[in-house]
Amino acid sequence: MPQGSSQAPPRGVPHRGAAHRVVLVVDENSNPFEMSCAIEIFGLRRPELGRELYDFRLCAAEPRTRMRDGFFTLTDVAGLDAAESADTLIVPNRPDTDAPRSPEVLDAARRAHERGARLIGFCSGAFTIAEAGLLDGRRAACHWMWAESFRTRFPRVRLEPDVLFVDDGDILTASGSASALDLGLHVVRRDHGAEIANAVSRRLVFAAHRDGGQRQFVERPVPDVPDESLAPLLAWAQERLGEPLTVADLATRAALSPATLHRRFRAQLGTTPLAWLTGERVALACRLIERGEERLDVVAERSGLGTAANLRARLRQATGLSPSAYRRRFGPPTGEPVRA
Repeated sequence: MPQGSSQAPPRGVPHRGAAHRVVLVVDENSNPFEMSCAIEIFGLRRPELGRELYDFRLCAAEPRTRMRDGFFTLTDVAGLDAAESADTLIVPNRPDTDAPRSPEVLDAARRAHERGARLIGFCSGAFTIAEAGLLDGRRAACHWMWAESFRTRFPRVRLEPDVLFVDDGDILTASGSASALDLGLHVVRRDHGAEIANAVSRRLVFAAHRDGGQRQFVERPVPDVPDESLAPLLAWAQERLGEPLTVADLATRAALSPATLHRRFRAQLGTTPLAWLTGERVALACRLIERGEERLDVVAERSGLGTAANLRARLRQATGLSPSAYRRRFGPPTGEPVRA
């Protein structure tokens, strides 16, 4: 599982080739950035992949919707009845979290949830889902600036304040504006596998997953001497995942003590060196399975996970799937290997 996320085993994954419809609801004073993130990830045609991933639509409760701070007015989109056919419904978000959402939008979210659609909230979208009464007793993420307000208004929701997003099965929430991209790519990965998600992220020129939670973005005093970037070390390790790399090897390469390396990983990535290394190896194992490698011992060796037993345990922990189930869902449909 990528660091900085909280994830449940996948449910509601579209079948290969199915036209999974994603509908984004835009409401009065919605943020245009998150709308653009949804369009970029779910709405664009991707001829380089040879197939369409989603059927995407925008809708709104009113014929004219004034976007945040009156930057522009959105017109000529479908009415709210388009939400009735959504397999995945992205609820609206907006900066005035204390203002109640329109009853029509809340009802649309409730109906979607009742019929088994997946719900997504970007940034303050968690307020919309919670106001609809759908998050009681469940986990959610929201922006750190609104965490206390969210807890006060929705005490029955299990808010996870430090992560970039929460995957609670059929309800997913992202903590902030940019984490809409993190969650969107996670959804693509969950629906279509790591290889497709990586292709989408490359086109976005955005990391397929970012390590660390949103606590790394909370305002704090700037240190007098900032830590050096871990980027060169990470790139070096990513080229050698199949080798018997250890945390001690990373520390030696960085010319740091293991304790100092641990502190820098925590400060810059929000995770530990071992957790990062394991996550990278699991991601590589997923890509190898998606490309058609069926021999688990080979996948385990090439990804650095060592044994087939360890591969099974790590893959199930990260995705909720066994290697065979992962292969059935994300492997080549013809059984032929996909060339890198």
